[in-house]
Amino acid sequence: MSERTKRKSRRRAARAPGGLFAYFEAAEAPLGEAPAAQWRQMMRRRVFFVAVGLALWTVGVGARLFYLQSEQHGAYTARARKQQGATIKTWPPRGQIVDRDGHILAGHRDSHSIFAFPSEINDPERTARKLCEALDPCDEVFYGQLVNRLSSDRSFVYVRRRVSDDELARVEAFGLAGVRFEKVPDRWYPNGKLGAHLLGHVGIDNQGLAGLEFAYNSEVQGRPGQKIISRDAKGRVFETRLVESPTLGATLELTIDKFLQHIAERELHAAVEMHKADGGTVIILDPSSGEVLALANEPTFNPDSFLRDRFRVSPPDEENRLNRAIQNVYEPGSTFKIVTAAAALEKGVVRPDEMIDLRPCYIQFGEWRIDDASCHDTLSFADVIAKSSNVGTIKVAQKVGWETLGEYIERFGFGQKLLPDLTGESPGIVNDPSTWKDVDLATAAIGTSIAVTALQMAAATNVIANGGEFIAPRVVRALRHDGERDERPPHRPRRVVTRKTAETIRDFMEAAVRQGTGVRGDILGHSVAGKTGTARKLVGDGHSTSEYNASFVGFVPSRDPVFTILVLLDAPHGEEYYGGEVAAPIFRRIAESALRHRGVAPSNRPPSSFLARPIGGSFPGVSSPPRALSATFVTDDRAVQRLPDLFGLSARQARRELAPLEVAVSVQGNGVVFSQWPKPGVFVEPGMSVELNLARRLTTAESNGLRP
Repeated sequence: MSERTKRKSRRRAARAPGGLFAYFEAAEAPLGEAPAAQWRQMMRRRVFFVAVGLALWTVGVGARLFYLQSEQHGAYTARARKQQGATIKTWPPRGQIVDRDGHILAGHRDSHSIFAFPSEINDPERTARKLCEALDPCDEVFYGQLVNRLSSDRSFVYVRRRVSDDELARVEAFGLAGVRFEKVPDRWYPNGKLGAHLLGHVGIDNQGLAGLEFAYNSEVQGRPGQKIISRDAKGRVFETRLVESPTLGATLELTIDKFLQHIAERELHAAVEMHKADGGTVIILDPSSGEVLALANEPTFNPDSFLRDRFRVSPPDEENRLNRAIQNVYEPGSTFKIVTAAAALEKGVVRPDEMIDLRPCYIQFGEWRIDDASCHDTLSFADVIAKSSNVGTIKVAQKVGWETLGEYIERFGFGQKLLPDLTGESPGIVNDPSTWKDVDLATAAIGTSIAVTALQMAAATNVIANGGEFIAPRVVRALRHDGERDERPPHRPRRVVTRKTAETIRDFMEAAVRQGTGVRGDILGHSVAGKTGTARKLVGDGHSTSEYNASFVGFVPSRDPVFTILVLLDAPHGEEYYGGEVAAPIFRRIAESALRHRGVAPSNRPPSSFLARPIGGSFPGVSSPPRALSATFVTDDRAVQRLPDLFGLSARQARRELAPLEVAVSVQGNGVVFSQWPKPGVFVEPGMSVELNLARRLTTAESNGLRP
C-alpha cells in the first residue's frame, strides 16, 4: 500500500466512530499494541491538565469579577463619580456676633469665588494671563501657580476665592471658557476695627482663626451642605444638584457695649498718638457681674480686610493682632499696692491712721535700693497708699510676710487665666513666694517683681469696687440658635476681703484721686476711686533703662460703681510718661463719656482742688500731684534721681524739696509754683539748674482743672 493510500485510510478512521483515538491507533498501528496504549495514556493526561487549567482560569476570572463587583464596588463607583462630576461643600453664612444690645459686630454678606474646569480650557497660559489682568495683585509666582492649576488633570480648581466686585466684573467681561463663578457667604465686620481683638478673624474657608471666631467656631460656623456637579463624556458641566442643605450657625451674644467699645478705642488711639506710645490697652468691666463691657488694644487691625490683605506685600503685622489685654504681661507698679494694702488690713497688721516712719526715704537690700519719689518723715497708712510711698508700703509688707502676701496675690486672681473664652491668655508671672528673699517681698509689694495682664489688674480692682468679691470676667452672655437662647450665667462671686476692708481701700483710692497721685483722673460731679502706676517696661529677661509702662485703674462712681476702668500705655515717649500724667486723663475722658452714655446723674460732689487740705498735712494750703516716679531701681549703691513735681508749692517749700538733689534753683515771681523747667520726672544730672515760675495763689474756682 502506498503512503498516500495510508494517509487517506487514517483520515477516514479519524472521521469514523472512535475519533482521534482511532486515528492515532491507525497511525501507530505498525508500532504494535503496547506503544499505542502508552501513547493514549499520555494524551489523556494532557487533556486532563488542559481541562483543569481551563477550569481554574474560569474560577479565577469569576472570582476576580466577584471581587470587583462586591469588594471594590465603592472604590470604582467613587472613581466613576469623580470622572463624571465633583462634590463640593456648601457652607452656610456664619452666625452673627452681636453686642449686649443686639448691635451686629460680625455678620455676613454675599461674595464670589472664581473657579475653573481645566478640561474646558484649551490654552491655559492665555487664560492665566487674562485672569492676571483682572485680579489684583497677580505677580509672577501667582501666574505660575495659575498656569499649573489650569493645566492639571483635576476636574475642578479654584482661581481665587472671595474676590472684590470690581475683580469679578473684569473677569466676567473676558468671557473665558472653562471659568465659572459661585456666590459664597463672606464674613462681614460692619464696624471695621471695632472690637477686633475680641472678635478675631476668619480664614479663606470661613473658619475662625482667632479670638471668639476661633473659640466658638463649631457653634458659629454651622454645618456644611453638599452639591454635585455632573459632566458629560467631554468633561462639560450639564447639571448642578444640591444634595444636602447647609445648617446656619448660632448667634453669639457678647457682654460688650458697642458704644463703650467705641469710646475706649477712640480715646486710646488718641492717647497713643499724642504720647508716641508703643501701644496700650483699655478695659471696662461691670463691677457687679464681671462682664467685659469694652476691651481695646493699640495697635489694632481691621478683620474685615484681613483676607484681602493676605495677598499684599505687607500683610497685617502679627503685633497688630496681638491681644495685649490678655497676652502681654507688664509690671503693674503702684496700682498693685491695693493688694498689699488689702492683705495688711485683713490681717490687722496696720490701721489706716497708723503713722509709719519713712526716714531716710529709701530702703536698702544689699546692692538694691528702693526710693520714695517724694521724701516724707512720716505718713499715715492711708497717706502711704494715696501718695504712693514705696518705703511705707514695703515696711507694711514686711509685717504682712511673704506667705500672707502670696496668699492674697493668688486670691485676687493673679497667676491664673481668667478668660477661657479666648485662647492665648497668659497667666502672668508670679514666683513661688516660698522662694522669695527680702528684696523679692519688697518689690512684689510695690508691683515691680510680678508680671500681670491688664485683665488681671482690672479684675483685681473690681474686687474693691464690688465690696470684696472676686468675679471672673466673661465676654459671652448667650448663644442663640433656632429660637432658643442658651444663657451663660455670670461666674459665682468668691469672697476675697471683707466689705469693711474693701471700703477702707476705696477711701484710700478716693484720696489718691482727690489729693494724691491721681488728681488728673478726677471727674466733675462724680466721686472717683483710682490708683496710678508707673514701672519700667519689661524687655526680654530684664527691664528697659529708658521706657516705662504708665497705668491708671479705678472705678466710678466710687460709692455705687457702674464701671471699673483700666488704662495702660506701653512706653509713652513724650515729655510725660507717669501714670498720673498720661493714663489718668484717659481714664477721666472715658469715664465721663461712659457715665453720660449710661445716664448716671452727677452727685454734685465738689471737684478736687489744689488748694484743698493735703492728706499728710505737710504743705498747708496747697496739695500737689505726684512728685515723681513711684519706684526707682538701681543696681549699685546710688539711686537714679528725678525732678519732683513742685506745682503749688511756695518758693521755700520748693527749695526744700530740691535741696537733696543738689541742683541750682532760680525763682521768678511771687506766690506758688505755677510752672518749672525742666519738667517733673527728668533725670537729675550734675550741675543741673531748675527754673521756677511763681504766681499768686489760685482760688478754688481758678484752680479746678487748671494746670500748665
